[in-house]
Amino acid sequence: MKLRIALLPLCLLAALPATAATRGFDVRDLVALDRVSSPVLSPDGAVVVFAQRQMDKEVTKASTGLWVRNLLTRDMAPPKALTPAGWNVNSPAFSPDGKTVYFLSGKSGVQQLYSIASSGGAPKQLTAFALDIGSYQLSPDGTRVAFSAETFADCKADFACTQKRLDDTKAKKSTGVVYEGLFVRHWDTWSDGRRSRLFVSALPAGKAKATSSAIALTDSLDGDAPSKPFGDASEYTWAPDGKTLVAGIRVAGKAEAWSTNFDLYRLNADGSGTPVNLTAANKAWDTGPVFSADGKTLFYRAMKRPGFEADRFALMSMDVGSGQVREIAAHWDRSADGIVLSQDGGTIFTTAQDTGLHPLFAVDVATGKAEQIVGDGSIAEFDIAGQTLAFTRNTLKTGDQLFTTTTTAGAPLRAITPSAGERLKDVAFGDFEQFEFKGARGDTVHGYVVKPWNYVEGKKYPVAFLIHGGPQGSFGNGWSYRWNPQTYAGQGYAVVMIDFHGSTGYGQAFTDAISQDWGGKPLEDLQKGWAAAQKRYAFLDGANACALGASYGGYMINWIAGNWHTPASGAWKCLVNHDGVFDTRSMGYVTEELWFSEWENGGTPYENPKAYEKFNPVNHIADWRVPMLVVQGEKDYRVPIDQGLSAFTALQRKGIESKLLYFPDENHWVLKPQNSVLWHDTVNGWLKQHLGQ
Repeated sequence: MKLRIALLPLCLLAALPATAATRGFDVRDLVALDRVSSPVLSPDGAVVVFAQRQMDKEVTKASTGLWVRNLLTRDMAPPKALTPAGWNVNSPAFSPDGKTVYFLSGKSGVQQLYSIASSGGAPKQLTAFALDIGSYQLSPDGTRVAFSAETFADCKADFACTQKRLDDTKAKKSTGVVYEGLFVRHWDTWSDGRRSRLFVSALPAGKAKATSSAIALTDSLDGDAPSKPFGDASEYTWAPDGKTLVAGIRVAGKAEAWSTNFDLYRLNADGSGTPVNLTAANKAWDTGPVFSADGKTLFYRAMKRPGFEADRFALMSMDVGSGQVREIAAHWDRSADGIVLSQDGGTIFTTAQDTGLHPLFAVDVATGKAEQIVGDGSIAEFDIAGQTLAFTRNTLKTGDQLFTTTTTAGAPLRAITPSAGERLKDVAFGDFEQFEFKGARGDTVHGYVVKPWNYVEGKKYPVAFLIHGGPQGSFGNGWSYRWNPQTYAGQGYAVVMIDFHGSTGYGQAFTDAISQDWGGKPLEDLQKGWAAAQKRYAFLDGANACALGASYGGYMINWIAGNWHTPASGAWKCLVNHDGVFDTRSMGYVTEELWFSEWENGGTPYENPKAYEKFNPVNHIADWRVPMLVVQGEKDYRVPIDQGLSAFTALQRKGIESKLLYFPDENHWVLKPQNSVLWHDTVNGWLKQHLGQ
C-alpha cells in the first residue's frame, strides 16, 4: 500500500540506534517535546493552521501558538508562526472566506476571542467580556459567534454580575459552603454554583471596538453546555440559516451525579422562546450535533443504555421536519468519536478505536458501510475541506505529527511537522509489536510488547508490565504524555501491555465484559497474556518484573497484590499504584460521577452490597506482601485521596516495603512539567531498586 511506503523512511529513521542514536527516551524529552494539535483547513483546502505547544528552557512553563503552512507549495519549507510569540492561544477556526483565523487567548488577562489575517499581521481583540470564553462556534455567515462562559443563572448575560459575586465570595470572612445536592465537586473542582452556558454575540466589523454585549441562550436550563469537565465546542452547532443552534445538555436536577442522559436542545439564536428537547425519547447520551448543508438533517451520536458512560456511540440522523431518527451504521461494531460531514453530505468522517489502533473512517450515510481511510497508529484530530484532509497522528514511537493528504483511502501522506524521532536525533525508541492469545472464555485478546531502546538479540531484560485505566480504555499503538511505554524502554526495560476484557476497540460485547467482573476476566487475561508474552518473546525476564497501573489499573494493582503471586518468583518484584481504587464500597460513596460505580457494580452500594465486596481489594490485604509505590493527587475527586492513603496505610501497618508519592496540586493526572519529571524519576527509581537495572 502507498500509505506504508510513505511511512517507511520515518520508521527506518527511528530504527537505526547504532548509527544515529546514542541513548533512550527520557521523561525530560517527553515534557520538552513540541506538541502539535488542532489542525484546521481553509475552506478551499489550500492552507492548514495548527497549534504548537513549546516548552521554556527551564521546563516549567509552556506556551502555545498558531502555525500556518500553505499546501499549494510543494517545497520543504517548514510552517511559519502565525500568532505572536508568548500569546498562548488555542482553538483556531477559519472565517467562511478563509481570509481570517479566529482563536482564543488570555493575553488581556481574561480569555477572549481574537482574529488575525490568515496571511499574517497583528491580532485584533473581538470580545471584551468580564469572564473567560471557554469555547466558541462561528455563525455560518461569520457575523456572529456562539460561545460558552461560566455564569450564575440569575446573572444571565451580565458577566460583570458573575465576576462581582465571585469577588464578593472571596472577600467574605467565612469560608463555609452549604450544598443541597450533588455534584459538590467534579474532577478537580468544588462547585460554586456556576454553570457553563451558551451565549451569542455579534462580531465587531472593521475597526469597531471589541464587543461586550451578548444574548443568553441556556440560562433557563439547569445543565452545562458544553459538559464538564471535558466538553468542548463539538457539543453545539449552528443551523445553516443561522436562526437556531442545537446543543447537547444534561438537565437532570438532583440526579445529575448518576445520570448520563444528555439531550439535544434546539435554541433560538436571538434568545427568544423556550429550548426544545429534540431527543427526549432517548434516556441515554446524545451529543455531537452536525447539520447537513440544507439544514434538513441533523446528524449526531447516541448511546442506548442510560447510566453507562462506556456504551457504544452510534451514528444517528434525524429528519428535522418530522423528528424521525435512524441509526446509520447499525452493524458497525465500533464507537464513533465525532462527526465531520463531507461537502456533499453523503459521508461521515469519524475516528474510532479499532483493535489497538485509532484510525480515521469514512461512513457512507446511505448504506452505513465504514471504510478505513488512514490507520497505522492513532489519529488524534482531523479536519476536511473538500477533498483535502489534515490530521495529527501518533504511534508508540513517533509522538503527534501533522500530515495532509486526500480523503481517498491509501492516498500518499505529506508530513507537515517532524516526528519525535526526527526532533530527537540522538534518541532511539524501542521497537514494538502487537500479539494475540486466548484469554478468558477462550476469546482472542490482544497485547503489545515494546523492546528496550538498546535491545540486543539473545539478552533478557527486566519488564515493566503496564495496566491501563478506564477500565474501558486501551494503551494500544498510540503516544501518551503521561503513561508512555517509551519512557520505560528508554531506561532499558521491556514493556508488556494487555488489552484485557473491558478494553475498547474490540467490539461492544468485549467492552461490556468487565462490568460487575473487575477482578475476574481482566485478571485472567492479564495472567494468560503475561504467560503468552513470555512464551513468545524470549527476551522477557519473567522472574524480574514489576506491574504498574493507574485508576482502574491502580485498582488492579491492589487486586493483584492479594490475588496474583507468580509461581516463578513467589510474587512480582514490585508494584506501582497510581490513584487506584482501594475499597470499592467506599469508592461508591466518595467518587463524584456516581453513574460509573453504580453501573460497574450493578447498583448502589446499599442496593447491591455483595457486588461491591466480590472484587474488593480491601478484603485481601492479609495476602499483600509485594513492595508497592503509591501515588496520589490531592485534587483527584474521581478516585479521591482516601483511596491512596488507605492503601499506603495498609502497607505500612503490615510492614511491607512501600512509598507514597503525594501531589497536593495534581488531579487524577500529573500535568505540571516538573511534577511529571518527579513522577517518572520516582517510579523509575522504584523499578531500578527492585529490578536492578
